[in-house]
Amino acid sequence: MIGFSDKIKSPRVGFSTMDGRKEKFYITTAIDYVNAYPHLGHLYEKVCADIIARWNRLVGRDVFFLTGTDENAAKNERAAREAGLDVKEFIDRNAKRFQELCKAFDISNDDFIRTTEERHRKVSQLVFTKMFENGDIYKSSYSGLYCYGCEEYKTEKDLVDGKCPEHGTEPEYIEEECYFFRLSKYEKQVLELIEGDRFVIPEKRKQEMIARIRSEGLRDLAVSRSRVGWGVEVPFDPKHKIYVWVDALVNYISALGYPNGEKYKKYWPADVHLIGKGINWFHSVIWPAILLSCGIPLPKHILVHGYITIGGEKLSKSKGTAIDPFKLLEKYEVDAVRYFLARDIPFFEDGDFTEKALVERVNGELVGNIGNFIHRTLTLIWNLYGGEVPKPQDYEKDKECFSFLEKIRELSNAMRERLENYEIDKALKEVADFAIECNKFLQAKEPWKTKDPNALYICVNAVRTLAIVLRPYVPGSSEKIWKI
Repeated sequence: MIGFSDKIKSPRVGFSTMDGRKEKFYITTAIDYVNAYPHLGHLYEKVCADIIARWNRLVGRDVFFLTGTDENAAKNERAAREAGLDVKEFIDRNAKRFQELCKAFDISNDDFIRTTEERHRKVSQLVFTKMFENGDIYKSSYSGLYCYGCEEYKTEKDLVDGKCPEHGTEPEYIEEECYFFRLSKYEKQVLELIEGDRFVIPEKRKQEMIARIRSEGLRDLAVSRSRVGWGVEVPFDPKHKIYVWVDALVNYISALGYPNGEKYKKYWPADVHLIGKGINWFHSVIWPAILLSCGIPLPKHILVHGYITIGGEKLSKSKGTAIDPFKLLEKYEVDAVRYFLARDIPFFEDGDFTEKALVERVNGELVGNIGNFIHRTLTLIWNLYGGEVPKPQDYEKDKECFSFLEKIRELSNAMRERLENYEIDKALKEVADFAIECNKFLQAKEPWKTKDPNALYICVNAVRTLAIVLRPYVPGSSEKIWKI
């Protein structure tokens, strides 16, 4: 067992409130439709949220991390019928697969919400009732286009060659009686919210929302369906089901036990709703309007990531271009997949996935660069000092050692700055660049020849720092390093 030195501190910072309690941090992912098994895009969002959650735990915050499944969509009911299965049986089977995905890839979520659960249904109906009692819900009729892939009402200008650009399918024409939400009432407040500092991150996604509101305005939104059989009933009119997007968004507070649950009182408002760019409108516009209608505090940040693509096209269950993450586990370690997703997919933009790129990144960088330095250092400690870290001898007087010690501290600061700004891929690049410097330092000092205790002392503490800063990204590998 190698004893890591405590003389060089880890990049841990205490975040607390005025009364000494830990600062809370509540992060959510979008909840996933269960019309099919999970694909790599679902995993990517969960890995990114997990990295943010683990980092915030590492620096001392009280974290609550939520993910889950959206089970009340009409598309789920359709998929069950096509599979020849009972709807509940179909949904239970697929929801279980999403839960297994979290476990298989070391996702550290604190809760998994299913929107068919009673704890959610009650809150969904309560929120709808509050909106109605506040005069924001009225009955009318809707006729127009509806995309079941998006579970969204469409206009002709939303389409490309008559098809939904997200799913490549033609929306269906529907005509039905439904309830409407006075979304238009909240246009000024929502626009001011989005125009404010860092509500929507990154700036590009913020400007997209501002441009759309200024161009189209906010039109009242149909928030119930009278011609679907699956979903949460409108509490005062059971012939209607609550529109899936209203129902789905409520999961962020239903999981906390809104309105009186201790978790709700402790963790709401959310610090981060992490979502894909395709559902930015629902989270940045519709969700705040619902909360304003109900008098509920607003979330702090809507954090919008790009898509994983293949040949420049978004992964899609409906298009048959989805990649099964469980298949990847048959060939690669969990941490190899996590590392690649965090490193090679630019967090705020789209990024292409290929197995060739995964292998090259993992072999060349995670193993060949980072792993190589760790292995060389720990092997030298065993061979030269029997597994005990040598005591340094005035290492401050060794300019190379002292300079490299500063690089260790700089890495800690850089990681903190990057991850506090959600720059997941750039933070990991800082680690990879640091490992290159570590290998250069080790090669220059040649402790296998000189048995220089200062060089090895510094290298061991570099290994220690790597184990810490890599913990959010590759938790299994980090734990193994720490236990050596």
